[in-house]
Amino acid sequence: MRKKIWWIAVVIATAGIGSCGAVDRIADCHQICDRYQSCFDDDYDRGACRSRCSDMAEEDREFERKVDSCETCIDDRSCTAATFACATECAGIVP
Repeated sequence: MRKKIWWIAVVIATAGIGSCGAVDRIADCHQICDRYQSCFDDDYDRGACRSRCSDMAEEDREFERKVDSCETCIDDRSCTAATFACATECAGIVP
């Protein structure tokens, strides 16, 4: 019985660790897409951007790292500062 409980705990802990990455990925994509809309295009479809970004980041670990780097770079910067300072990190995530 103890062994069964231990395995259940391991499965729950593993599922929890995996979901933290998903939550971070989704939050990063939301931040990037929201920022693009507010800085460059009021009519930009944030929902489509968020879905595309999250899907691509889930499928491609390199893209996920790029999303994380972009969000970290644009955080706490003005639109103008983020445009110039974060062009490399954010290229290819939004149009």
